[in-house]
Amino acid sequence: MEKRSALYGFLVFGGLLALCFLFLFLALSAVSPSSGEKEWGEGHGPKVGIVEVKGVISSSRAVVARLHQLREDSAIRAIVVRINSPGGAVAPSQEIFSAILRARKSKKVVCSMGTVAASGGYYIASACDKIVAAPGTVTGSIGVISELPHIDKLLELARVEVDTIKSGPMKDIGSPLRPMTDEEHAFFQKFVDGVYEQFLSDVATERKIDKEKLRKIADGRIFTGSEALKLGLIDQLGNFEDALDTALKLAGVSGEPQPVFPSEPARGLIGNLVRGAAESFGSLSRGRAVELRDPRL
Repeated sequence: MEKRSALYGFLVFGGLLALCFLFLFLALSAVSPSSGEKEWGEGHGPKVGIVEVKGVISSSRAVVARLHQLREDSAIRAIVVRINSPGGAVAPSQEIFSAILRARKSKKVVCSMGTVAASGGYYIASACDKIVAAPGTVTGSIGVISELPHIDKLLELARVEVDTIKSGPMKDIGSPLRPMTDEEHAFFQKFVDGVYEQFLSDVATERKIDKEKLRKIADGRIFTGSEALKLGLIDQLGNFEDALDTALKLAGVSGEPQPVFPSEPARGLIGNLVRGAAESFGSLSRGRAVELRDPRL
């Protein structure tokens, strides 16, 4: 009787284990690319390198490295920068802007705007030889903003006092622990205005628009792709494939363009889960107060 019970338990355990393996196999099959499916860009036409700028711009390293890789690759005939970003930090946006200008010395570079390419996203786009956007793309927002929250009233309610020891009167400028003085406000306004003038000058130069004429619409407002075309902020209405065609045309190359996307090492299901968890932890652990205080595009 005991042997029969043990055998029954073993069979039940074995059946559950087999179901787990089957579920894992199906899950891995769902996330793995089909080996028989031809990837876009595996043809024999002229190759166009793709650089993607996605989300809030907080770092330039990956994009700059990709641009360097493509401009040094003799097999790449042109470059398309695909932007889907509302903007972000000032310095990374300027670094990508400069990297595109350098890439243009050896390759034609065309921007393809996605859903949104505004503020820092537009700053980057303006460095390209041509800009292609959808009629409903959200773009523009030429301006600079810096927000400085204050929690001194909350500290008073909690009866918390803070002693600040600093080497100079401006060392804790923008501190959320106390109200901003008039002198500090004037300093910050001058600082933001200075960054804005850099933004304005770069766009005016690359888009060949009179700076004072541009200033009239560069007050932070956004535009649709159709409106931006009328204002000279973009060159053409179209989608990603139109941008590919435009890039090859500028490069003087004919044929069906073959986009070459950045390759990533295969991670499988477990690798993707670990990567997602790491990215989530990273986004939570960043200094949000610093990002909020610093001027951004």
